[in-house]
Amino acid sequence: MIKKKPFGNTLKEKLLASAKDRLHRFLLAEGAIRGAIMNGTRMVNEMRANHELGILETLVLGRAYLGAGLMAADLKGNDRIDLKFDCSGPIKGLVVEANAFGEVRGFLKQVPIPIEQPLDSFDLSPFFGAGFLSVTKYLEKSKQPFTGQVGLMYGNIAKDLANYYVTSEQVPTAFNLSIKFDRDGQVTGAGGLFLQAMPRAGDDLAAGLEERISRLPSLGDEFSSDSDPVALLTGEFQDYSPQFLTNHRIEFMCHCNQNRVRSLLMLLPIDELRDIRENGPFPLEMCCHYCNTQYLFSREDLQEIYGSRYPNN
Repeated sequence: MIKKKPFGNTLKEKLLASAKDRLHRFLLAEGAIRGAIMNGTRMVNEMRANHELGILETLVLGRAYLGAGLMAADLKGNDRIDLKFDCSGPIKGLVVEANAFGEVRGFLKQVPIPIEQPLDSFDLSPFFGAGFLSVTKYLEKSKQPFTGQVGLMYGNIAKDLANYYVTSEQVPTAFNLSIKFDRDGQVTGAGGLFLQAMPRAGDDLAAGLEERISRLPSLGDEFSSDSDPVALLTGEFQDYSPQFLTNHRIEFMCHCNQNRVRSLLMLLPIDELRDIRENGPFPLEMCCHYCNTQYLFSREDLQEIYGSRYPNN
């Protein structure tokens, strides 16, 4: 993966941004509620730069990155989770993957998203239309991945992710996903909050927290002002006695590289590989959908790939 525009103008700014992009796990109400809060400003900015996105596209994919990062908070080892939105609206769909290391990657199926008139609000439901949300968990200790699927009810990533948990896993859940743009359309803050009721949480407690999360200040605004996630959550949920557990980095990251893409080329059928070797075009451009990194292969590269697989042809 090649990051086209690492967030920050100087090394100091890059290091500070990297330190701030973190996910914090916590418990509320003596363990009756679990949750995570995350500053993902750097992640969303680097995602936007690599995928070359406008404001609408950044809002859609950025919210999905924030949601996936929060959903991966309790993963361990080499576990990972995939979110897949398939819809009939102009967005068409998106795919996002997050793992236990806090690494998030993913792409929109339609870039740019066609719009008939300028946006007058951040209500994205008309751009989703009808469709489905699929969540797949790849757990290291499980022989097979588990996939749950629900219909899109809201055209709102936060609400549809919460509906997935209620419908597919019967767990009351709430999300708050927020991205702040300045007047020039630049992302100045991005963050998310995730709350989930444990089995011993009463209905009144769950309802009270859902109402509280709806009244929270914009996390995008807060992180634009350099608010500390721990201090923010402690202040907003002080009466629920927050207990912080662990924290880890969150980052836009893909592990594609030239050698991995070369290995994919070697799997092509011999006739197709021979045709590319002989007719090009050169350089051959291969693009990773997840991070939009392009890898170039010359005629000599293709000859070497072909020769290593079919030395007698």
